[in-house]
Amino acid sequence: MPAPRKYPPELIERGVQTVIKMRQDNPRRSGIVREVGERLGIHPEVLKHWVNKSDANADSLSNSADTDAARVRRLEQENADVRRINKILKAAAVLFAAELEPGTSL
Repeated sequence: MPAPRKYPPELIERGVQTVIKMRQDNPRRSGIVREVGERLGIHPEVLKHWVNKSDANADSLSNSADTDAARVRRLEQENADVRRINKILKAAAVLFAAELEPGTSL
């Protein structure tokens, strides 16, 4: 049976969001996690753990979004190539059909 949680999830989420916002507002400032932890009554190491976990999740989501965007670009390029090749093949089929039927001209 897991240990009961000392901090409610809403409090942890609020602390994580506060740390992220403060980092965005002043990225060179140090001691943000400790300061927010003291204000909210959360041990700084616990808050640091949750902030790191949130950062990792955000990186994972951003990487998957980049991967999806790259995949879409690649598939669009492949689609354009297939359309171009299809046009060439249609033109070649018309040319060969004309050669097979004497008396027809292009």
